[in-house]
This record gives sequence, structure tokens and C-alpha cells, in this order.
Amino acid sequence: METSVSEIAVRMIEYSEGNCHDISHLLKVWSFARMIAEREGVPEKERKTAEIAALVHDIACPLCRRKYGSADGKHQEEEGVILAEEFLREFRLPGEMKERIVWLVGHHHTLTEIQGIDYQILIEADYLVNADESGFSRENIENTRDRIFCTATGRRLLESIYLRTP
Repeated sequence: METSVSEIAVRMIEYSEGNCHDISHLLKVWSFARMIAEREGVPEKERKTAEIAALVHDIACPLCRRKYGSADGKHQEEEGVILAEEFLREFRLPGEMKERIVWLVGHHHTLTEIQGIDYQILIEADYLVNADESGFSRENIENTRDRIFCTATGRRLLESIYLRTP
């Protein structure tokens, strides 16, 4: 039997060693990824891939903070590939799904040539959380909506949260 997404979530929370910011971030990104995938009618395999990628996408942040003094996106992508590959070994998932998740972790800050609904969902879900956590400007949010957001659900969430006129 395949490992459930919630089992991976629990393990990822443990892996985060009590860092409440990291745990909160991964849970919020997972929640948005799941919501977008469900509302967009994404097939089970791609939905599960997107959800697991959302849980592990920032797996390299603690290492990057120690090693480089920050969790810069490019360093996360580089270091995350190895860590995600290692982390996913303990779970019963199809090999091609593990490979895709690792690839997504290695590209989750690359906003060009987004290929695949799982990749699109991860980018949108992570941005929805980062916009709040990083205090992105309205101009940044509008620009990202127009250039990056492709799903109807992601656009609706982005506009509902950040672009409502008071």
C-alpha cells in the first residue's frame, strides 16, 4: 500500500525539529496545493505529487540557513534535491512520483517554463503563502498574477486574499 500524504506530512513536521515557522509554512502551502488541485479537478497522481511536493519543497531551508546564512531560493533548489531524495526513500511511493517530487523541489523557485499541473500548483500555492510572509507589494502580486498564475482557483485565491479593494 502506498504511503498517504498525511503520513508524509507528519514525518515532515518531525523533520522540521520544532521550527514553528517552517512547519506553518509547509502546512499552509500544502493546504493551498490541495485546494487548488481538488477545485481544478486534477487527476489523483498529479494531485498527490503536488501535495507531497508542497510538503517537502522547503526541506533544505534549515541547512541553507546554517550553511549560507539564508534560505536563498537557488540554494534551496540545489540542496533540496539531495535532501528530498533522501527523505522520500522511507516512503512507499511509485519511483516516477518520487523522481518528479525531487525535480519539483529542485525547481520550485524557477518561475520560467513551468511544465505540468503539479509544478503550476506548487508555484501558485507557495506564492500564496510567501506573499503574506514576505509582505509582497500589490504591484508584485498583480504582476505575478498576470505572468505566473494560470489556474482559475489560484487566481481566485490570490485576488480574494490580496487584491480586494477595501
